[in-house]
Amino acid sequence: MSDYKQKYEQWVNNDYFDTKTVEELKSIKDDEKEIEERFYKDLEFGTAGLRGIIGAGTNRLNIYTVRKATQGLANYILKQPEEAKAMGVSIAYDCRRMSPQFADEAALVLNANGIKAYVFDELRPTPELSFSVRQLKCTAGIVITASHNPKEYNGYKVYWADGGQVPYPRDEEIITEVNNVESFSQVKTMALDEAKNKGLYHVIGKEIDDLYIDVLKSYVVNQEHIDKARDLKIVYSPLHGTGNKLVMRLLKEVGFTNATIVKEQQEPDTEFSTVNYPNPEDPKTFELALKLAKEQDADIVVATDPDADRVGAAVKNEKGEYVLLTGNMTGALLTEYILSQKSQNGTLPTNGAVIKTIVTTELVRPMAEKYGVALMDVLTGFKYIGEKIKQFEQTGSHTYVFGFEESYGSLPGTYARDKDAIVATMLLCELAAYYKTRGMSMNDGIQELYEKYGYYKESVKAVSLSGIEGLAKIKAIMKELREKAPTEFAGIKVVSAGDYISKIQKNLLDGTEEEITLPKSDVLQYKLEDGSWICVRPSGTEPKIKYYIGVHGTTAKEADDKLKALTAIL
Repeated sequence: MSDYKQKYEQWVNNDYFDTKTVEELKSIKDDEKEIEERFYKDLEFGTAGLRGIIGAGTNRLNIYTVRKATQGLANYILKQPEEAKAMGVSIAYDCRRMSPQFADEAALVLNANGIKAYVFDELRPTPELSFSVRQLKCTAGIVITASHNPKEYNGYKVYWADGGQVPYPRDEEIITEVNNVESFSQVKTMALDEAKNKGLYHVIGKEIDDLYIDVLKSYVVNQEHIDKARDLKIVYSPLHGTGNKLVMRLLKEVGFTNATIVKEQQEPDTEFSTVNYPNPEDPKTFELALKLAKEQDADIVVATDPDADRVGAAVKNEKGEYVLLTGNMTGALLTEYILSQKSQNGTLPTNGAVIKTIVTTELVRPMAEKYGVALMDVLTGFKYIGEKIKQFEQTGSHTYVFGFEESYGSLPGTYARDKDAIVATMLLCELAAYYKTRGMSMNDGIQELYEKYGYYKESVKAVSLSGIEGLAKIKAIMKELREKAPTEFAGIKVVSAGDYISKIQKNLLDGTEEEITLPKSDVLQYKLEDGSWICVRPSGTEPKIKYYIGVHGTTAKEADDKLKALTAIL
């Protein structure tokens, strides 16, 4: 009998697993392919935690795999200095299937190990979890979310005491502890009532919300712009997720008087019934919001993803049509606005720094030079931006001003260590108000940036390859690219090729090599002789391989033509 079939039989015949789980597994007894998919491996606990399809099996997210992961985390915490155990763990969850149950299961495993848990009373955004870890001085945090993945998924992300996702090498140490939990018999848990009676399980909520909102309000860049355009017409959608209450509250408290929510997407919904894919990067998610925006002649349309760490925006173009801005565009607009306003009012630090990821627009490089701040590149994933903030605090080398990534995530301060769509929504609305006071739209604003700094354009192509075969295809693609590095794309010569696993950047013109100083990662990067660049990487959160393209032109047409040619060849 194959290993996966043996595991299947163990789950079906073991009294440890509840009746519902066993019944679900018995329903697939004649589906060999499905059994293999669910049991051919354990759901991998990676550097960002767990993410997978909800269901019974070792390769699925369920109460048992959540318990096992939490036992590993608990074992790690118990190996830290004694005060770490006493500091406890903050836990938040989003709107997805089983999120509240998974949050409680995690809390009760921690409690059974003598570790306090602070669990939010209802769904909350991921950035508020990051904030709460810092505010409560916890040793760690857990958020139950699959971010913008399809409805079949859920996830489990771990944060450390600084409020950031766990960095290297701590992430690998936790992974080792999780992998060392080889049997469910090693997992401890306890009853909720007992945990509460022993003072181990604590409910948190409004008191954290109030502190969080007060901090976010302090990141208004220039209140005068909001005051001059209080009636800015805003249409907002939480996409059935966690953003509703806090976004609407924040907009009101900073002075916006004309914000309307998309009612069909206002309430949490595990099925995301009005969208196929709850991701603000996908134009289809804006259909209902744009319908309402046209009825109201809105100035700006914003939508946050289910755990409210990403936000997308749509604004009018010169024809009066709504266009969706990319994450690179909104990030660049916010960077210019924050730097220019702080420069004007004398609050821009002399050692200021802006941080972006290696797959994010180069448009902000000439901006940083203009305003005299450092621009730093990190690997894809906001955890690396959070890690840089921590380094700044430890060394005093720089003062963090702003950080963003192309995938619609940004953070204007150090109160949290993950991207924050709640505050970013406020800032985008402030930005729209600023342009409105100038008789412009944000679309006019991005054109102004192109004219000022050059036409930097980007695109990303994501190819979905799910299941066992998909994973094998992704590995094969990366292997072939490593063994046969392309020498040109669309007739444009490759001048250097970087491999972030070997940490070598090779100059293809003279054969010299340089060490890549960033951490190891499954990323390939190609720099072309005309200044264009291409990155290839498997997604860290979805069964996809992603191709990122960036170009630079002296005119819009030149940049667009380059982008089309490179996108077509990929």
